[in-house]
Amino acid sequence: MSYQQGETFPGQPRPRMQVNATLLMTGAALAGVGSLLGIAGLAISTAALGTAIRHWMTDIGVPPSELARQQWTRARAATSAGTNAWRQAQGRAGQPAASGR
Repeated sequence: MSYQQGETFPGQPRPRMQVNATLLMTGAALAGVGSLLGIAGLAISTAALGTAIRHWMTDIGVPPSELARQQWTRARAATSAGTNAWRQAQGRAGQPAASGR
């Protein structure tokens, strides 16, 4: 038995896929339009967010770099206080506890 081009099994022709070109083109066009609408929505949202950030930065009255410097100073002070408290507690660990009586 020999297989011929276009046959899956001897005597049975291979089925051909038929695509409706109109539906395919319509689907591609709708996908393209949807993509453009998505990009437009993203651009509008980005512009709105940028405007809101600009207004917020104007309202806080302190430049972001100064705000970051203030927070860094607070964090260093808290770290230093915690380190000192830990060292003092370690120094007292070898001493007997004071009696509260």
